[in-house]
Amino acid sequence: MSLGEALPPLNALLNATAGTLLFLGWRAIRRGDRLLHRRLMIAAVSVSALFLASYLTRVALTGTHRFPGEGWVRGLYLAILVSHTLLAVAAAPMALRSLFLGVKERFEDHRRIARVTFPVWLYVSVTGVVVYLLLYQVAPRS
Repeated sequence: MSLGEALPPLNALLNATAGTLLFLGWRAIRRGDRLLHRRLMIAAVSVSALFLASYLTRVALTGTHRFPGEGWVRGLYLAILVSHTLLAVAAAPMALRSLFLGVKERFEDHRRIARVTFPVWLYVSVTGVVVYLLLYQVAPRS
C-alpha cells in the first residue's frame, strides 16, 4: 500500500478523533471542568492540524478524486461534500479564534464565538468521515 492509499483512512480517523475530542470538550465545559475542556480543545486543534497536513499531502500525492457512483448517492455525496468544504473553510479561522480567546482567558468573547464554532467544527469533523465512507467504501470502484 502506498502512502497515497494509506492517507484517506488515516484522515477519516483523524476527523473522527477531532469530533470525539470536540464532543468531550463540550461535555467537560458543561460540567464546569475548565482544565479538562482546555486540554481536550487543544488536542482537537492539534488533531485537526495533523489532519490538514495529512489531507494536503494526500492531495499532493494523488490529486482530487471524482466520485465514481451515480444516481441519488452521487447527489447525496456532492451535497455533503459541498457543505463540508464550505464549512471547513469557515471552521479553521473560527477554531483558531476560539482557541486564542480561551488561552487569553477572554471567556465572554470565547463563549460567544465557541457557540457557533462548536457545531460548525463538529459538523465538519463528522461529515469528513461520511465523505470518506461514501467515496472510498460505498461508491463502486471501476
